[in-house]
Amino acid sequence: MTVKTTAGAVQLERPKLRGTTAAFASRLFGKHVTKTNALESLVIAAFVRGLSVRDVEATLAEALGDQAAISKSTVSTICQAITAEYEQWAARRLEGVSVDYLFLDASFFRMHPGSPAEPVLAAWGISTDGKPIFIGLAPGAGESTDAWVDFLADLRHRGLGSPLLVISDGAQGLIAAIEQIYPKALRQRCLIHRLRNVLAKTPTGMQDEIRDGYWAIFDTTDLDIEPGPALVDLIDTRVRAFAEKYAAIYPAAMKILLTDAAGLSAYLRFPAEHHQRIRHSNFIERTFGETRRRAKVIGRFPGETSCISLVWAVLDRASAGWRGLAMTPAGSRLLHDLRRSLLDPPRELRPRHAHQTDAVTATA
Repeated sequence: MTVKTTAGAVQLERPKLRGTTAAFASRLFGKHVTKTNALESLVIAAFVRGLSVRDVEATLAEALGDQAAISKSTVSTICQAITAEYEQWAARRLEGVSVDYLFLDASFFRMHPGSPAEPVLAAWGISTDGKPIFIGLAPGAGESTDAWVDFLADLRHRGLGSPLLVISDGAQGLIAAIEQIYPKALRQRCLIHRLRNVLAKTPTGMQDEIRDGYWAIFDTTDLDIEPGPALVDLIDTRVRAFAEKYAAIYPAAMKILLTDAAGLSAYLRFPAEHHQRIRHSNFIERTFGETRRRAKVIGRFPGETSCISLVWAVLDRASAGWRGLAMTPAGSRLLHDLRRSLLDPPRELRPRHAHQTDAVTATA
């Protein structure tokens, strides 16, 4: 028999057994195995990294020889393993996952031939010990409130608790869903998305000035103020002052800046060493961009399942290289205090009923 491996085709002799009619089965390879797991993993890895099915077939033939090459149909069959992995991952329980920061974003892919691009919804987070976690991925029927509610409700149903801060762009459906599913969490608008929206209403010749002034608003390097309400108030004041400065000449841009302005400074309540990472959702957006580049080699997907599976595979492999956040003793204490005040606030003392008060007064 011939077994195809990453070192090429290997010829094996199958022993004949005496005194039995049973066929020999190798404990190493099993029955009817003609390729190794390493070769299958290599095919999947090449597919995920942007090679088309035809490219994978040709590359293996060139590197391992014609005998070791596997057909296009076999490559497709092997890549179906990605779908099985994704389905298992998407159904896993999340009780053991506890995140302080939850990032949400969507990207559009063409899932069906002849149809417009459709959104894929994604969630990743930073755990309470600072580690990055790829949490959820699913197709969405648009970026409507209902689509995001269904996505977030599924995460909650599988055991994911409320984060402290949810970071997202300004899509109205997404914001409404966040407030519905995670009413106790604070909400941070992506500062990069907000700047893009402001610049879209600004003349080209003034965009550099507006961009520099915008980022100066959120520069806290020279401030001797601890994270918390006082720092939030100061930055909110800067936002209003900036808007007043340019409102007369760029009213549309400044109107955009002031829309949901409270969402621009929520991150300032959290540890200062985390600010640069939790004030935007650009990280997962960049990863989505790489996913779209790799998806182009396929041209069009035969359906939703194959699209989601490939997007998941790329993000899952990429998540192994994501950086976490440093957790200092002071930062951990601040997060603990925020967790207690936001998610488990102390209960108010139960007021006495009016008739009890009247009875005491009458006795006196």
